[in-house]
Amino acid sequence: TYHESTDFYCCWLAVGLVSIGPRVVQGTAVGQAVEGIARQLEAKGKIRGTLLLSLAFMEALTIYGLVVALTLLFSDPFD
Repeated sequence: TYHESTDFYCCWLAVGLVSIGPRVVQGTAVGQAVEGIARQLEAKGKIRGTLLLSLAFMEALTIYGLVVALTLLFSDPFD
Protein backbone atom coordinates (compact mmCIF):
# COMPACT_ATOMS: atom_id res chain seq x y z
CA THR A 1 0.00 0.00 0.00
CA TYR A 2 0.92 3.64 -0.21
CA HIS A 3 1.60 3.94 3.52
CA GLU A 4 3.98 0.99 3.58
CA SER A 5 5.93 2.17 0.54
CA THR A 6 6.23 5.67 2.04
CA ASP A 7 7.62 4.18 5.25
CA PHE A 8 10.09 2.14 3.24
CA TYR A 9 11.37 5.09 1.22
CA CYS A 10 11.55 7.39 4.25
CA CYS A 11 13.61 4.86 6.20
CA TRP A 12 16.09 4.38 3.38
CA LEU A 13 16.28 8.14 2.86
CA ALA A 14 17.14 8.44 6.55
CA VAL A 15 19.89 5.83 6.17
CA GLY A 16 21.27 7.71 3.19
CA LEU A 17 21.29 11.02 5.03
CA VAL A 18 22.83 9.50 8.15
CA SER A 19 25.63 8.00 6.11
CA ILE A 20 26.62 11.29 4.45
CA GLY A 21 28.08 12.90 7.58
CA PRO A 22 30.44 10.09 8.58
CA ARG A 23 31.62 9.69 4.97
CA VAL A 24 32.61 13.36 4.74
CA VAL A 25 34.35 13.24 8.11
CA GLN A 26 36.11 9.97 7.24
CA GLY A 27 37.49 11.51 4.07
CA THR A 28 38.77 14.50 6.01
CA ALA A 29 40.30 12.29 8.70
CA VAL A 30 42.11 10.11 6.18
CA GLY A 31 43.41 13.19 4.37
CA GLN A 32 44.72 14.67 7.60
CA ALA A 33 46.30 11.35 8.60
CA VAL A 34 48.11 11.07 5.27
CA GLU A 35 49.31 14.64 5.66
CA GLY A 36 50.50 13.92 9.21
CA ILE A 37 52.36 10.80 8.11
CA ALA A 38 53.98 12.76 5.28
CA ARG A 39 55.20 15.37 7.75
CA GLN A 40 56.33 12.98 10.52
CA LEU A 41 57.16 9.60 9.12
CA GLU A 42 58.38 8.33 12.49
CA ALA A 43 54.87 8.78 13.96
CA LYS A 44 53.30 6.56 11.30
CA GLY A 45 52.28 3.77 13.69
CA LYS A 46 50.60 6.06 16.22
CA ILE A 47 48.78 8.01 13.53
CA ARG A 48 47.57 4.86 11.80
CA GLY A 49 46.31 3.33 15.05
CA THR A 50 44.46 6.48 16.02
CA LEU A 51 43.02 6.77 12.52
CA LEU A 52 41.68 3.21 12.49
CA LEU A 53 40.07 3.64 15.91
CA SER A 54 38.50 6.93 14.82
CA LEU A 55 37.21 5.41 11.59
CA ALA A 56 35.58 2.59 13.55
CA PHE A 57 33.75 5.10 15.76
CA MET A 58 32.63 7.09 12.73
CA GLU A 59 31.36 3.95 11.02
CA ALA A 60 29.37 3.11 14.15
CA LEU A 61 27.28 6.24 13.58
CA THR A 62 26.16 4.91 10.21
CA ILE A 63 25.33 1.53 11.72
CA TYR A 64 23.29 3.20 14.48
CA GLY A 65 21.34 5.11 11.84
CA LEU A 66 20.64 1.89 9.97
CA VAL A 67 19.45 0.17 13.15
CA VAL A 68 17.14 3.06 14.05
CA ALA A 69 15.69 3.20 10.53
CA LEU A 70 15.08 -0.55 10.42
CA THR A 71 13.53 -0.46 13.90
CA LEU A 72 11.14 2.28 12.82
CA LEU A 73 10.35 0.44 9.60
CA PHE A 74 9.49 -2.90 11.15
CA SER A 75 8.03 -1.83 14.51
CA ASP A 76 5.76 0.82 12.92
CA PRO A 77 5.27 2.93 16.08
CA PHE A 78 3.12 5.59 14.37
CA ASP A 79 0.12 3.40 13.55
